Amino acid sequence: MATRRFPAPTDIPDATVLDEFYAAVAEADLQPLWMQEGLMPRTPPLRDVPFRWRWKRLRALAERSGELVPIDRGGDRRVLAFANPGGGGLPYATSTLWGAVQYLGPGEVAPAHHHTPGALRFVLEGHGVWTLVDGDPVSMSPGDLVLTPSWCWHEHHNPGSEPMLWFDGLDLPMVRAMDAIFFEDGPDQMTNRAVDPTSRSELRYAGAPGLLPLDAGAPPAHSPLLAYRRADTDRALTRLLEASADRYAAVRFADPTSGADVMPTIRCSMHRLLPGARTPTTRRTGSSIWVTYSGTATALIDGQRFDLEPGDVFAVPSWARFDLSATEPTDLFSLSDAPVLEAMRLARTETLPAQQEST
Repeated sequence: MATRRFPAPTDIPDATVLDEFYAAVAEADLQPLWMQEGLMPRTPPLRDVPFRWRWKRLRALAERSGELVPIDRGGDRRVLAFANPGGGGLPYATSTLWGAVQYLGPGEVAPAHHHTPGALRFVLEGHGVWTLVDGDPVSMSPGDLVLTPSWCWHEHHNPGSEPMLWFDGLDLPMVRAMDAIFFEDGPDQMTNRAVDPTSRSELRYAGAPGLLPLDAGAPPAHSPLLAYRRADTDRALTRLLEASADRYAAVRFADPTSGADVMPTIRCSMHRLLPGARTPTTRRTGSSIWVTYSGTATALIDGQRFDLEPGDVFAVPSWARFDLSATEPTDLFSLSDAPVLEAMRLARTETLPAQQEST
């Protein structure tokens, strides 16, 4: 027989007395724990659902927005945010991560602002655009990762003759959940000008591996390197595959001064699968967003199959079974909330003994 934690009342009150008690509890803005259901589930209740946004449709709608919506009507940015169907209509790709595609047309400028949510740009298409981050002009090209960390001023310039499209990733849902969002418009925008392909942050921090400026001083809360170039990422993945017999490799974008993640709330990584590769089926606490940069692949998420083409974006909910496979060389960019889970000692990973099947 189960042991009672509390002694049973000697006299069971009648319904009227109980109703009066519960009414008094509610009036005091209290809720009895013994009346709660599902407050402590055995596994995370998944509100987010596995989902894929097709690039062909994304690009067409982004291009159409460029024709119909001027930047000053788009909150200074022409952005289409991914809304997870399980999110109750919120413009969030997952419950902790914002994802979007941003379109900047020829000759356009997205004026300066800053905000407490940290942001990143992963460039998908176009050339010639540059973004000014706290006064440092950073050029942007396909496959580049560009950071605009929390509370850094940033503005985007397209002096060229072709549009640019990129993926935006932010920790906005997390920051909003903590009631810590602040936003300010910036000063008058700069005029378009020629920009050196190498930013000041790269001149100081993207030198030879293991070498840093002697006068670097105390590192900020984010990576001081603002641009991670496609050529460097490609070279690192190639070398990793050459050094092993594996057909899968991944690199994590890191703060060169500490090895920590590029931002305290977001982990960024790049993954490469060779033909015939398939990753183990795992599940992790915390959610992630993935962007197919090149090649074609298949993602299985809780038994759902998503065939991927370049530009396709998909969301992986927390604790969902997940694996990737490819029949041709494929690169994928990913961001996740892993640093937050690790800092809170809530990170958990499980590799399943057998790979999942498509249902």
